[in-house]
Amino acid sequence: MEANDWISANQRYLVAQLARIRGYLEEQARRMEGKSTSRVPTTQAPEPTIAHSQPAALERLVGIFDLSPFERDLALLCAGMDLEPGFPQLCAAAQGDPARAYPTFSLALAALPGAHWSALSPAAPLRYWQLFDLEGGRTLTHSALRLDERILHYLTGVPHLDERLFGYLHPVPLRDDLVASYHALAETIAGVWSGANQEDGLSVIQLCGRSPGGKRAIAARACDLLGISLYRLPAAALPGSGNELDHLARLWRREAALSSAALLLDCDDLDRHDTARQSAVDQLLESSPGLVFVSSRDRLGSWQLPTLTFEVEKPTSSEQRVLWRDALGPAEASLNGQVDQLVAQFDLDETAIRSAARAVSGAAREPVTGGNAAQAAQLGRALWQACRSQVRLSLDDLAQRLEPAATWDDLVLPPMQTALLHEIAIHVRQRARVYDDWGFRSMGPRGLGISALFAGASGTGKTMAAEVLAGEIGLDLYRIDLSAVVSKYIGETEKNLRRVFDAAEAGGAILLFDEADALFGKRSEVKDSHDRYANIEIGYLLQRMEAYRGLAILTTNLKEVLDDAFLRRIRFIVQFPFPDAGLRAAIWERIFPEATPRRGLQTARLAQLNLAGGSIRNMALSAAFLAAEHEQPVGMDHLLQAARREYAKLERTLTPQEVRGWEAGDD
Repeated sequence: MEANDWISANQRYLVAQLARIRGYLEEQARRMEGKSTSRVPTTQAPEPTIAHSQPAALERLVGIFDLSPFERDLALLCAGMDLEPGFPQLCAAAQGDPARAYPTFSLALAALPGAHWSALSPAAPLRYWQLFDLEGGRTLTHSALRLDERILHYLTGVPHLDERLFGYLHPVPLRDDLVASYHALAETIAGVWSGANQEDGLSVIQLCGRSPGGKRAIAARACDLLGISLYRLPAAALPGSGNELDHLARLWRREAALSSAALLLDCDDLDRHDTARQSAVDQLLESSPGLVFVSSRDRLGSWQLPTLTFEVEKPTSSEQRVLWRDALGPAEASLNGQVDQLVAQFDLDETAIRSAARAVSGAAREPVTGGNAAQAAQLGRALWQACRSQVRLSLDDLAQRLEPAATWDDLVLPPMQTALLHEIAIHVRQRARVYDDWGFRSMGPRGLGISALFAGASGTGKTMAAEVLAGEIGLDLYRIDLSAVVSKYIGETEKNLRRVFDAAEAGGAILLFDEADALFGKRSEVKDSHDRYANIEIGYLLQRMEAYRGLAILTTNLKEVLDDAFLRRIRFIVQFPFPDAGLRAAIWERIFPEATPRRGLQTARLAQLNLAGGSIRNMALSAAFLAAEHEQPVGMDHLLQAARREYAKLERTLTPQEVRGWEAGDD
């Protein structure tokens, strides 16, 4: 009822003030008719008061913009045009012209007490803060005046965001389900701001980290504790021209004062190399009063303003478990520890966890009954897939996602390499237990990333092995071409790598970096600045790989060109040998799907072809198309044609010894 009481008292106060202005207009109308020479109304309206503990909106407006009594009355004169039905006729009568049924500066100077010409200055509050609009085409004193719509709503006590800010500002809703660490940080920020004074000079609170939703929630909670609202402004929406930016900044400063609001400048997607956009951010910050938050992935701090910075991480593992329990409800108790596996693999914030739970809401509404392990396992798999979907969006624009189709049965490698791949899968699956439960993480984060180098000639199965691992562990596989990531421009390579790793962190996806030798060649002495920056790029990638919570795989065709110091920092090195005749025979045995019709294929003779697995697959596919065209099963004659084409592509000669005994027509 407190708010309703104030609204009623404010409206009564505004009506009384408008009655006072009406008296001035009536007296001016009598003077125009020659019936009076007095500057004081014949019937003086009593000085209005507001019977409430909070000041009226008009008095707040006067205090906010430091209006003189004349400027206050001029604002009321304009407000009367929208709020009082008789004001247009009074304005016409007071100006002695039926066509001028609107307020003007000329009318105000003549009718209102305490008039002063300085109120018309562009630097004076009325015009600087755009409290009213001037109709063009007339002289300054005779232009029609109209109270700005935002100011009109403010005077009547109706909260309303300036419509010119609709395309820029977005209200940040308050969330009641903040995790404990976020709530504590919000309380700290509110306490710091409450204790700040002019001597402290605090202007900006910077929130850094990889959780945009978490930073917004913290800022909204801090503002709620301070009793103010919060609006978000994406840095990408800032206008480019100086005039437009100045206009936006002035509108925001006015809005912040009117609505007791704080600004969250969202720089999470800001390109730090975009100097024009960075300059716009600096200009807006330096002209914004009150509480301003800056949300960014990394520290910015290029502006010359007192700034306090807080690092905002994703919710802790224990907090994520609580979020999962709340989101899943009764079904969580039946999952037999599968929530712990989700937390160990996926580093999700509140929004992502609740979205993943909603994606399987049909299965998660009720607990698994009767000890049905199969039903619980199905729900666990559905949640795992939902988590993978949550983290895909950020990576799909940066790398190529590969759908794993190969299995261990498709992979033909010597026993030692196969065993090494199985060990990699074990490290990925058990890293949470070893690092967290068994305490290895407390020894320091360095070296906790699981990295592997797959070395071997083209077609020896490096990419297939990565697919097998992704399918085995149940993770997404993304291929990044390092030759495309490396840039000749200083700093661009690190920026490209950072975007990939940052996007992959939440889901721990398997990252497959192709063409590692594009970046990791033999390093010699630093002879020029290019060599120095090349070493910086290598160091940056190694650092990110060592800290990455997932599996990062590098592939190379030329292991011998890689630096020994680099190789020592890789946990697994798997050498993919060129297949001998025995391995080639094994590849041929399983290269055709079961549904493919075949006739008279001789594996031993096919294995005579000195080809890697990738070329063998190309041959099999080409032969299948040839056979399909002739409506025949795949035979040795089709494979002979395919072999000739594959050898020509490889710029090699198919020798008689390699195809002895399986010429076209032989079975």
